[in-house]
Amino acid sequence: MRAAPLLLLTLPLAGQQPPLQDSRNTNIPNTDTHFAAPRFTSLNTWEARRAGLRKQILFAAGLYPMPEKTPLKPRYFAHLNREGYSIDTVLLETMPGYYLGGNLYRPRGKTGKLPAVAAPHGHWKNGRLEHQELASTPGRSINMALQGYVVFAYDMVGWNDTGQTPHDFGDAEEQLWGFGPLGLQLWNSIRVVDFLSSLPEVDPERIGATGASGGGTQTFLLAAVDDRLKFSAPVNMVSAIMQGGSYCENAPGLRVGTNNVEIAAMMAPRPMLLVAATGDWTRNVPKEEYPAIQEIYRLYDKGDNVAAVQFDSPHNYHQRSREAVYQFFARHVLHRPDAGQLREQPFDVPPTGQMLALHERSLPEGAGNYAQLFRQWTEAASRQLGGMNDPEHLRELLALAIKAEQPPEAVAYEQGEQIVLGRPGVGDRVPARWFPGRGQAALIVHESGSEAGLRSPEAAAPRAAGRPVLLIDAFQTGAAVAPRNRSHRHFLTFNLSDDACRVQDILTALRWLARHSTGPVEATGIGRGAVWMLFAAALAREPVKLNGNLGAFQGSDQDFIGRFFVPGIQRAGGLRAALRLTESMRAAN
Repeated sequence: MRAAPLLLLTLPLAGQQPPLQDSRNTNIPNTDTHFAAPRFTSLNTWEARRAGLRKQILFAAGLYPMPEKTPLKPRYFAHLNREGYSIDTVLLETMPGYYLGGNLYRPRGKTGKLPAVAAPHGHWKNGRLEHQELASTPGRSINMALQGYVVFAYDMVGWNDTGQTPHDFGDAEEQLWGFGPLGLQLWNSIRVVDFLSSLPEVDPERIGATGASGGGTQTFLLAAVDDRLKFSAPVNMVSAIMQGGSYCENAPGLRVGTNNVEIAAMMAPRPMLLVAATGDWTRNVPKEEYPAIQEIYRLYDKGDNVAAVQFDSPHNYHQRSREAVYQFFARHVLHRPDAGQLREQPFDVPPTGQMLALHERSLPEGAGNYAQLFRQWTEAASRQLGGMNDPEHLRELLALAIKAEQPPEAVAYEQGEQIVLGRPGVGDRVPARWFPGRGQAALIVHESGSEAGLRSPEAAAPRAAGRPVLLIDAFQTGAAVAPRNRSHRHFLTFNLSDDACRVQDILTALRWLARHSTGPVEATGIGRGAVWMLFAAALAREPVKLNGNLGAFQGSDQDFIGRFFVPGIQRAGGLRAALRLTESMRAAN
């Protein structure tokens, strides 16, 4: 047996107590939770965290590994010449048969390579064509073109020209594959950067983004995952007290262990302006969110690259907010000495019919409907995963879906004739039955809990042989059944599924039990417990001898929905990946 810290070999001293309740049942973060701002004192620590967060965001969006980038084939429709600028109405084919609509605003009379701005919109009624006192996407796009930027204002999914899917969607089957509005919008934003980079007049080293509300969410998500974005201004959205209420701002797994303030800080050290309002959820930005993000910028010695401004106003992207963005961009991108005096110029918005690609037109031939687009997404993911055989990459994908860790420590607390396992400082609670012995330890996980497992022949044999035997009540089974409020909006954006928590409990048990075993732990799952055990063994770094019968579980979408629901699990390789990893483990043993 290997040497181990005393904590892992013994029960805690008398008087120490496990958590009275499992924190996974009592601490249920949601979009309206007041999150603590991030704090980092080391650039290396932050950079490691940032790299992990980028993968988490991309995986939650269904974009890790990144899908193939196929030709955009831009289709141009109405072309309007105005004094100092022009407007083109454009369709981009961001995936085969899937079209994104937008308007391309370009300066006239400018020479040389120009900076460019991606301009997503928020949830105003008219989308990218909204023009009213509180928000005008055409207004900011025209004015930026007059200032010398190439601007592409583009649709949210389900808005204006981009109607092949609804705006809100994502049932259980779609969640298995990471197919949802947040991911589709983030993919469109990435392809918009591709489009802008391809324009001969654009300087690809000076591409930025700005949007308000849901467009603000798109702005900081794009900045978090795409380093080609060199400057940004998320408007009225970076908040520690509200994370976004729309499906396009939420995806399962996106904010497990994080929040929008930390995600927005991933822009560092590139220039970013935070625009806030007293009349919405950004009311605390000057005293809370901005100082926290500035601390991250200071790790790079770039504290001056982030700024914040707040207006006494309701939720908006109104003229004063737009002018603050013009001035910030003019300082950091155009290097204009008069940046502080820059004001919005009068503008006229063209008629709607001239600004829509599909006004009195149909989608191009071959455009897919909703069902076809989802099928295309799953088929493309399956082909991509089919060529992956590197065990470390497969394990990484499964870990991103399940979000379970091989804990560095596991502890057991005495509780009468039973024990309670947990991870120090985490607050989880795993009731268990423990029978000490000698030789190879056995872990038994029954779908109904430890008492049912104790009555099974799988437990009887190692107990009769005098071997160490551990039976656990995995999350929400047996003695671990407890109320868990799943009614919050976008529950799975912030919290793990029950089955993902069960995998974590098995990994915690394996970590503790390995110190009591001669050789690899013999791990047996019974009923659905066999599926939980398979995926835990696939993630385990400790050697495991895996037993268990998967029964009728064949890895179909319906199998996962009914017996092992973890969002993104099919995008991570599903049953095939788990079997590949456990086969590698058997070969190594």
